[in-house]
Amino acid sequence: MNQIDNELVERAVALADEQLFPKALEVDAEGTVPVAQLDLICEAGFHGLFAPPEFGGMGASPETQWAVHEAISGGCLTTSFVWAQHAGPSKAAAETSGPMKTRWAEPLASGEARGGVAFAHLNRPGVPILRAEPTGSGWLFSGTAPFVTGWGHIDVVLTAARHGDSIVWAMLDAKECETLTSRRLSLAAIDSAVTVELSFDNHPVSEKSVTAVEAFSDWAEKYRHGLRSNGSNPLGVASRATNLLGPSPLDQQLSDARNRINSATSEELPEARAVLGDLCVRATSALVATVGGSALFVEQQAQRLAREALFLLVQGQTPQIKHHHLKLLTGNRASAESSDIA
Repeated sequence: MNQIDNELVERAVALADEQLFPKALEVDAEGTVPVAQLDLICEAGFHGLFAPPEFGGMGASPETQWAVHEAISGGCLTTSFVWAQHAGPSKAAAETSGPMKTRWAEPLASGEARGGVAFAHLNRPGVPILRAEPTGSGWLFSGTAPFVTGWGHIDVVLTAARHGDSIVWAMLDAKECETLTSRRLSLAAIDSAVTVELSFDNHPVSEKSVTAVEAFSDWAEKYRHGLRSNGSNPLGVASRATNLLGPSPLDQQLSDARNRINSATSEELPEARAVLGDLCVRATSALVATVGGSALFVEQQAQRLAREALFLLVQGQTPQIKHHHLKLLTGNRASAESSDIA
């Protein structure tokens, strides 16, 4: 395991505790993340967390990225969720050999530009809902991309469209036009992150905007190996709930769950992620029960965290994670926990 940069993690914890958490209820009710919230993360340098040093990034180890992400999610999940989408285009710009490296790698690493992603639809079964067809000068994208977060705050969106058994990845300007329109979705939690469904109507994508074309099977395998990253979201929310709750057996369970997912193999990751989802629900529910009736007031942190825990049950969920979630949540806990020990 790579070494954790404790200074970066401590900076993230201080940012979360002193600035993000005190404003989290206000952000939740605002309808959109105030730019000032995102600027706090930028000023701390965390837009460069996912980029290598040659582009002005931090070159942080995965373990450092996970810990920083957890801390910021425990401060304000809405703000964190908009910021975390930045990882996709930042990495894509740094790794491509095409023109998008020159245009976006340094601005994304510095936070001068902010990025988002449009690829959640790749995990949907059935016929692809966003398709790419080749033209003489590039590609035409047609269909929809649901769950694109941070609309209105991002400058570029890393977009995935299916072409047969392949995926065409392109970095597109996050601006509406005649062939690219958005429809805002209304969510029960982190609604202020401004999540939209994008509609593409033969939207022209130039070849220079394409960062990669890869086999769908190759991407699916990489995605399976990368499930640890978004586990930082439930870890952050559960950690905040246990801190507010005070000493309880959940503290050790949280530590054990964190250690488990940090050391999990790709085969073990779905179950380890589901354990985090279950723990997050139980920790936030315990906080609601402890606070009592006032926990339901909109000015109470308990109800916000509980709603976020429900959101995280489906965010980034694969069929395998869903299977383990249901095992835990429908009373098959003894079976699930026995496999935890094995």
